[in-house]
Amino acid sequence: MSSVEDYVATDVSAAQRVGGIGLIGDIGATNARFSLVQPGGGASPPRVYALNDYPSLPDAIEAYLREERPAQKPVQAVLAVASPVTENQVTLTNHPWTFSVKALREQLGLRRLQVVNDFAANAVAVPHLGAQDVLQVGGGVAIKNAPIGVIGPGTGLGVSAFVPSADGGAMIAGEGGHVTMAPTTAQESALLDLMRSRFDHVSAERILSGPGLVNLYNALCELAGTPAASYSADQITNPGIWNADPHTHEATAMFCAMLGTVAGNLALTLGARGGIYISGGIVPRMSAFFAQSEFRARFEAKGRLSDYVATIPTYLITRQLPVLLGAAALLRHEC
Repeated sequence: MSSVEDYVATDVSAAQRVGGIGLIGDIGATNARFSLVQPGGGASPPRVYALNDYPSLPDAIEAYLREERPAQKPVQAVLAVASPVTENQVTLTNHPWTFSVKALREQLGLRRLQVVNDFAANAVAVPHLGAQDVLQVGGGVAIKNAPIGVIGPGTGLGVSAFVPSADGGAMIAGEGGHVTMAPTTAQESALLDLMRSRFDHVSAERILSGPGLVNLYNALCELAGTPAASYSADQITNPGIWNADPHTHEATAMFCAMLGTVAGNLALTLGARGGIYISGGIVPRMSAFFAQSEFRARFEAKGRLSDYVATIPTYLITRQLPVLLGAAALLRHEC
C-alpha cells in the first residue's frame, strides 16, 4: 500500500493489475530520467533529459519515447517527482513544471498513472537494495520489519519513510526537509542567527542541500570576516580546494555533522530501528570523507536516548538511481 500522498489516475479498478510495458520516471529539479519496464520485470537503461530543454513534462516523455522507440507504447507508468503529491495538480518544488495527473494519463494513452514523491520512491527502494548497494556508517543492527527512514541532500533535502508490513509495506511521503534547523554548538547558533537575518525561516534544507552548502560556506566566511568566493556546492566539497580555502573544508565538515543531527531526529521521530538511509546527489560523491566525519557521532548525540539511537544503523545508498528502483517496485505492485 502507499500513503495518501500520491495520486493515481486509472480507468480500471485500483485493485486490478495492469499488464504490458510500463514507464518509470525520476523527475528532479534539474533532470528527468526515464526507463521502460517489460512485463517480465527487465528494465531498459535510463535516459536523461534536462528539464530546461523541454517546456513541459509531457514533452520530455514524448521525446523519450521517440528516442527509445519501444515495440509497444507503455500502458502504465509510475513517475516520482521532486514535489509534494497530494492531489491531481502537481507543481515541482524547484522548477516551474506543473501538470495534471489525469490529463497526463489521457495524453499518453495510459491505463494507469501513479505519481509519487521522489523520496517516497527512494524509501520503497530500500527493501530491494543488496549489500553491494549500501555502505554502513557506524554501528547498529537493523531490526526486521521495523520502520525505515530515508534522508537525502541534493537540490533540496528529501525525507521519507517506509514501514514494512505483511502485505508489502507503506511508503510515507513528507516534507521533513523543511523542518526548522536547530543548532547543537555555539558556532552553529551564531551561524543560524546570521542566516535568520537572510531568510524568514531557516529550515534544514537551507543548510543540507546544494544551495545550503553555499549558504553555509558564505555564512562561515562572513562570521570570520573574510571574503567568500563564488563556489558551487561541488567546489565546496572538492578536497582539491580545501587547502586553498579552509572555509570550504569547514563547511563540508559542518554539513556532515548537521546532517547527523537531523538524521538522528528522524530516527527518534519514526522509531526507525530498521535503519536510516542516506540518499541524494551530494553525500555519495564524498563517501570516504562522510564515513569519517562527525555524522555518526552527532546522529547518536541524543542525551538520555543516545543508547537507543546508537543501536540504529545508518547506511549510505551507493546504488545509482534508487528512485527508479522504487518506481519499478510500485509499477509491479510490490508496495
